Amino acid sequence: MALAEVFESFVGPDAPLEFAAYDGSRAGAAGSPVKITVRSPVAVAYLAQAPSELGLARAYVAGHLDVEGDMYEALARMTKAQSISMTVAEKLRLLQSLGGPKLLLNRMPPPPQEVMQSRRWLTGRLHSKSRDAKAISHHYDVSNQFYEWVLGPSMAYTCACYPHQDATLEEAQANKFDLVARKLGLREGMRLLDVGCGWGGMVLHAAREYGVKALGVTLSAQQAAWAQAAIEREGLSGLAEVRHLDYRDVPETGFDAVSSIGLTEHIGKQNLPSYFAFLFGKLNVGGRLLNHCITRPDNIEPAIRKRGFINRYVFPDGELEGPGYLISLMHDAGFEVRHEENLREHYAKTLAAWGANLDAHWTEAVAEVGQGTARVWRLYMAGSRLAFDRNHIELHQVLCVRLGADGKSGMPLRPDWEASPVLAS
Repeated sequence: MALAEVFESFVGPDAPLEFAAYDGSRAGAAGSPVKITVRSPVAVAYLAQAPSELGLARAYVAGHLDVEGDMYEALARMTKAQSISMTVAEKLRLLQSLGGPKLLLNRMPPPPQEVMQSRRWLTGRLHSKSRDAKAISHHYDVSNQFYEWVLGPSMAYTCACYPHQDATLEEAQANKFDLVARKLGLREGMRLLDVGCGWGGMVLHAAREYGVKALGVTLSAQQAAWAQAAIEREGLSGLAEVRHLDYRDVPETGFDAVSSIGLTEHIGKQNLPSYFAFLFGKLNVGGRLLNHCITRPDNIEPAIRKRGFINRYVFPDGELEGPGYLISLMHDAGFEVRHEENLREHYAKTLAAWGANLDAHWTEAVAEVGQGTARVWRLYMAGSRLAFDRNHIELHQVLCVRLGADGKSGMPLRPDWEASPVLAS
């Protein structure tokens, strides 16, 4: 059976994309702006041995399958086309037509970009300090130059907050940091701890715009070096500092505010109670915590898919929980939750902007980090954007406060961090 026939068996004869294979067969809509090309039998083996997103990712990252056109559009069209259900017997007949059991017996090694626990460097107890450091390094210590191309001048690798539909990525990232600052009630002379600080965007913003003494910590050595250099360039060394340090090793206490922007996903479900308890202990009475993280839309899905593309290629050991579960743990740690919002659509727009940046710098990016890593990023950002668009994942900001013994919160009667609404006459 020709590969084009197999393709049609899975996605139907009217799939809104073009398909071509090394055996000369073709299918789909000729001339479509999205084209999938299977370049070698290795791609077929990958797909047979891992008939899921993992097999597709391996074939694409290794260069045995190509996607021409917009990757987000390709994934959206493939998802829409995959509406045909097949029985096990039908799948076995297709496998036999492609070569039979030998496709499964001759195991193909995954591309080197794939992280597997059996590979020695990612070993040890899950979410131990040493293993967390290696997992974080895998994703964040790629290349600061590469991240500058993808993220833009803000070097903010977290969901932006768009003040309006036509805002630029830089405007939205600045707005995000300022929204966090306003929610935390930052004022001159306060002390801020930013855990998982990335390239120091929140630390720089708090020090520069609010006169806050800000400490950021990150497990990425490259992030810490970049952030410290940025602090010195802006003349903020007297107020801001970023350390290459596990948040659990921060010795200082008595902070007026704590921001956690994109760290909770790396903590691990079993460590979340101690994580929130730790942050609670770092705050003065009346101090606020702003927790900004990706979540699942419910508490039914597993926290981690060990054979999923994201775990194997992007965020090793990353775990996502439902927002209600996280809020319950914050209360259990002693916090009072005062405000919560979902920025899901904002993250889809953020990822669209990052994807456009990568496409604009594709040649330089490939030269900097290699074809395989660049392909991982192209696939990961498009897939994540689609997941946010379709509410498979969400982005929640939760604001909470450490109450005094008398129950006083020091919070305003109504949220004062948004602009005044325009009232109808």
